[in-house]
Amino acid sequence: MGGGFMKRKAVTYRLIEISDIPALFQVRVATWHNENGARELTEMGITSASVEQQLVSGTHQGWLAEVDGVVVGFAIGNKTKGEMWVIAVLSEFEGCGIGRELITRVERWLFSLGWESIWLTTHLDPDFRAVGFYRSLGWVDWKMEKDRYMRKSKH
Repeated sequence: MGGGFMKRKAVTYRLIEISDIPALFQVRVATWHNENGARELTEMGITSASVEQQLVSGTHQGWLAEVDGVVVGFAIGNKTKGEMWVIAVLSEFEGCGIGRELITRVERWLFSLGWESIWLTTHLDPDFRAVGFYRSLGWVDWKMEKDRYMRKSKH
């Protein structure tokens, strides 16, 4: 669906700034796939204040994608853990290469900091779309616990 739409729209990528945090939460809640997304994020300790603290402290860095000045996706990494912390792209912009570009920027950043292997968590169900997306980018299963842990090596 997004591919045809995106042929007519230019996507710009840039580093996330503190002023972008409200838009990040709008995108993240919209991609949560349930009406309880905002509450669940808060219960997990993920709030505007906690994200601001992570970005200001420098432990986290991320990039966003904009179309016509509107945030349509973002990805953030955690340099202290070598973690691909979060990626979210609005459904109408999936399949356009935005997620691939965003995750690649975070991967490059983490590897540039000296990490030889980076990791992320995703859904346990192997048929979950994100699992296939990560696998297509070279991520491999690492361990299964409450979530699926995947990792990617520098080489």
